Amino acid sequence: MATACRCHRHNLLKSSLEMDKKFSFMAMAAVIMAAFSGCSAGAGTDEVKMITPVNFSDVLIEDGFWTPRLQSHKDVTMGVCIDQIENQTGRIRNFENAALKQGEHSGIFFDDSDVYKALEGMAYSLQNIPDPVLEAKCDEWIDKFAAAQEEDGYINTFYTLTGLDKRWDNMDKHEMYCAGHMIEAGVAYYNVTGKRKLLDVCIRMADHMMTIFGPGKRNWVPGHEEIELALVKLYQATGDKKYLEFSEWLLDQRGHGYGSHSVSQGEAARKWNPVYYQDDAPVRDMCEIAGHAVRAMYLYCGMADVAAYTGDQGYIDALNRLWDDVVLRNMYITGGIGQSAHNEGFTEDYSLPNLTAYCETCASVGMVLWNWRMNQFTGDSKYADVMERSMYNGALAGISLEGDTFFYVNPLESVGNHHRKPWYGCACCPSQICRFLPSIGNYIYGVSDNAVWVNLYMGNTAEVKVAGKDVTLTQKTDYPWDGAIALTVGTKSPVKTQIRLRIPDWCSSYTLAVNGQPVEAPVEKGYAVIERKWKNDDTVELNLDMPVEVVAADPRVKENEGKRAVQRGPLVYCIEEADNKVDFDSLRISEDAQFTTEFRPDFLRGVVTITARTADNTLNYIPYYTWDNREAGGMKVWVPLD
Repeated sequence: MATACRCHRHNLLKSSLEMDKKFSFMAMAAVIMAAFSGCSAGAGTDEVKMITPVNFSDVLIEDGFWTPRLQSHKDVTMGVCIDQIENQTGRIRNFENAALKQGEHSGIFFDDSDVYKALEGMAYSLQNIPDPVLEAKCDEWIDKFAAAQEEDGYINTFYTLTGLDKRWDNMDKHEMYCAGHMIEAGVAYYNVTGKRKLLDVCIRMADHMMTIFGPGKRNWVPGHEEIELALVKLYQATGDKKYLEFSEWLLDQRGHGYGSHSVSQGEAARKWNPVYYQDDAPVRDMCEIAGHAVRAMYLYCGMADVAAYTGDQGYIDALNRLWDDVVLRNMYITGGIGQSAHNEGFTEDYSLPNLTAYCETCASVGMVLWNWRMNQFTGDSKYADVMERSMYNGALAGISLEGDTFFYVNPLESVGNHHRKPWYGCACCPSQICRFLPSIGNYIYGVSDNAVWVNLYMGNTAEVKVAGKDVTLTQKTDYPWDGAIALTVGTKSPVKTQIRLRIPDWCSSYTLAVNGQPVEAPVEKGYAVIERKWKNDDTVELNLDMPVEVVAADPRVKENEGKRAVQRGPLVYCIEEADNKVDFDSLRISEDAQFTTEFRPDFLRGVVTITARTADNTLNYIPYYTWDNREAGGMKVWVPLD
């Protein structure tokens, strides 16, 4: 097999925590200053939406790593969410009370959103695994939503039960946020089942909002973004451009001083923190990530969705500047973002504490959603690299191996007192994971006029249309434990097109073969490009070298000075006290350590473990996403260097 050694084309664009020690920091700093100095230096793109994603409805996942998780999601996770919504909390009862216009509101003012997100996850699960009982449960909930809707189209159980006279006064009361999650659920359920009862509820709510807000009407800055991207999905489902235009109008409301905690009481009652709400500058002028991490992710997703249809280069340029700021200076090695519990978001560049890292699960899912969109604009694999890192580490850690408990916060170090819970008073993360996991098939493939783009490696069969022909792609692999991938093409007649395979940024060497014959393929923006006339049963073999890597943090991350982290393939590893019981707090990693790996099928649901050995020291590493699934104890990603 021919070996193609890949240069580290992502030197500039790797996380501030992932600078390979093979590169000179001073040289790196000089290039970064030249390429990215100043707010105006953010690079634009030449094309808008050059890649169309292959919807997960056209992808059947049959994978040793992901299939058990999807089954656990159906058998366990959804049951936990349904039980919490129906029995352990008052979330579904709020809709019942709102329909009757009696009773009290239970919980937090945005709790409706958890029900909508859970329903969205139920819809995606139905797409993967049809289930008449689950579908009947969805219909039961949707009937309750419809009954709770006001005659004018408004729906929000908090205000229905506490006073409709107070609605649309406080921009941070999440009315549009809840509506956005309802719209996402309504579109998802309509796409899966063809049933439009909830979609019609969504249309009535969107139309209600547009009677109050918009050009020549009231100004409004949604305190928690979400409605912006949801309206684009409503536009996609209905074909009515007014929803796309309303989304753009809402985005452009930011940065003009409209934000308020009380419209009716005027300036004195505002106490509005524009930085926290991403309201300190017009969106086209944004340069630095700030404020609440999840809100920022939803904002950027909305901007990307609108730009995909409008071609607004100002949006795209801003998103590129913001991406540089997030990934180069404010992202953890796990793909997690948001350093501080104080604002559930960002503080100072390169301030990345481990023990107190916030890294909300929702924010890691947001990184997947945003980077997936950015990849479609540019065909640059750097976005898919971050998407994969956040998916396998930051997001996947948010749920237990059993599928029944959840992390809200994902630190990179623990003294043994941080554990997953069955639910939270603010339950955005459990419901977020409920809708995210069954949709992972969305992120594997994309197509353009002359190419199939392979972004993620997992066992699956997908139906795609490329170069005007229907093509079946069958992928077989033991990824992320092994870097060998086989992709087989199924076609009734030969099709001339490119297959573009992402070469991950963690991979420094790989081999490629077609039908067993080694090939050399050019690499464009991180994709190995193979162009030929593909025949039925042609097979591409990609073998990614997957050695253990010891990585140092950017020297400006003072928290990790003199420490090292370990990763292998897409997975970040950690040491846990359960496997390193002797003097855990004093453990150190040596530069002379020798590494061995072992796949242990009966350990932590089947993982590759890493052992680092020296003459007098042994460290046992497990994948970060698996930590806190056994007895309580300490955990570290970054270990002091001996």
